[in-house]
Amino acid sequence: MGTAIRTGVVLIMAWLMVLVTGKIQEIKRVPRRELFFISLSGIATGASWLCYYKALQDGPASVVVPIDKLSILVTVAFSFFVFHEKLSKKSAIGLVMIVAGTLSMLIV
Repeated sequence: MGTAIRTGVVLIMAWLMVLVTGKIQEIKRVPRRELFFISLSGIATGASWLCYYKALQDGPASVVVPIDKLSILVTVAFSFFVFHEKLSKKSAIGLVMIVAGTLSMLIV
């Protein structure tokens, strides 16, 4: 229930930002293919939340949360291999620090 309420608030805030910035008319210009992939992204996010909450029901948060946070590695790898994005030295150092901090939560 909490997630549904939170998501509703985020939905309202997102549309408020669209209205405040005057971008509402641009919705007609979004190509159908992009709408399709944006929708798939939303479905994937929802599925991810379901898996996350199921994992929290079945296991301790001290183990589940760090594993979830390591998903940043998947995101960076995906952007590198699929979108051919470069990883700057500064970003790489930040990524290493995030991973090290997350792993330290599992070890300690």
